[in-house]
Amino acid sequence: MTDSTDRVPVAILGAGGLIGQHLVRMLAGHPRFEVRAFGGGDRTRGRSLEDLWALSEELPPEAAGERLRAFTPATLSRAGIRVAFSALPSGTAGRFESELERRGVAVFSNAADHRMDPTHPLLIPEVNGPDLARILGAPGRRTPLVTNPNCSGTGVALALAPVWSRLRPKAVHLATYQAISGAGLPGVSAYAITDNVVPYVEEEEEKVTRECRRLLATTDRHPGGATPVPFLAHAVRVGSRDGHLVAVTVEARGRPSRTDLLDAWRRFDPLAALDLPTAPHPPIVVRPEVDRPQPHRDRWAGTPARARGMAATIGRVRWEPPYLRFFVLTHNAVRGGAGAAVLNGEYAAALGYLPTGR
Repeated sequence: MTDSTDRVPVAILGAGGLIGQHLVRMLAGHPRFEVRAFGGGDRTRGRSLEDLWALSEELPPEAAGERLRAFTPATLSRAGIRVAFSALPSGTAGRFESELERRGVAVFSNAADHRMDPTHPLLIPEVNGPDLARILGAPGRRTPLVTNPNCSGTGVALALAPVWSRLRPKAVHLATYQAISGAGLPGVSAYAITDNVVPYVEEEEEKVTRECRRLLATTDRHPGGATPVPFLAHAVRVGSRDGHLVAVTVEARGRPSRTDLLDAWRRFDPLAALDLPTAPHPPIVVRPEVDRPQPHRDRWAGTPARARGMAATIGRVRWEPPYLRFFVLTHNAVRGGAGAAVLNGEYAAALGYLPTGR
């Protein structure tokens, strides 16, 4: 990789999987992070990224020739790695990430193992950024182990945060239409999804429900717990390649005007004052067309260029009190996966929470 004395040395764990490959893509040439270690599991270690590459986007030239290696927390720490971006599978990530944390390596994880642990932040910086300091304390006090939420819940929480206090919800109903890439690699077989819709995605309804309630607790003035507002979710697998579409219905106590709701979404940009390369400005795009958002047309929303795919797109807004109905779309592997972890790392760095070099 490109030498730099200014950039933070980082590792990508699980670099051969779908989220890991997006991490490789998004961290290439990053102005603040330098990838020095590409980790692989039993299936991928020893193999080259060229052989494993499954994205339609090209493999970054600086990652060409890289082979995935087996690492332990001890070897990463001794090698001077200060940050690990984890795409390890849920169920096996937890112990590895906890040991990295113990050894002073910051972790920004896409795995579910620590998401509901109240001693670790579950973070979307635009939604519950203050939770980072509330849980970790002052910078330098603890090594961060930060998780990003479920890929469907990310778009839902991001869409609800700007309008939550205006609506004062009684209940939130969700129906998710989830892309095949949400199943990772090799993913759902073409035979299973062609001419078909599968009305069950394992654990998705449970994850989106409990994680949204935790994420919005800060907005709802219940930091450290969960908002008491019930979330009722359906999860469906559909045949789109990338981009999770969610139909949201909010039963509201508040009676803001439609204009007030649209303005709240359009003005929402709580990270505007921070120079975070992967933060989209604005983080929410509101489409006026009757047939948007669509995965094929809107999953790559987000500017500047490094934030491509990081914005949520909202459309078909219908406000018929007490019910607000709309659709929200996010790129599940970017805003709901790799990009979320990278943005959390940038946010923690900007606030002074990364470990210093040894």
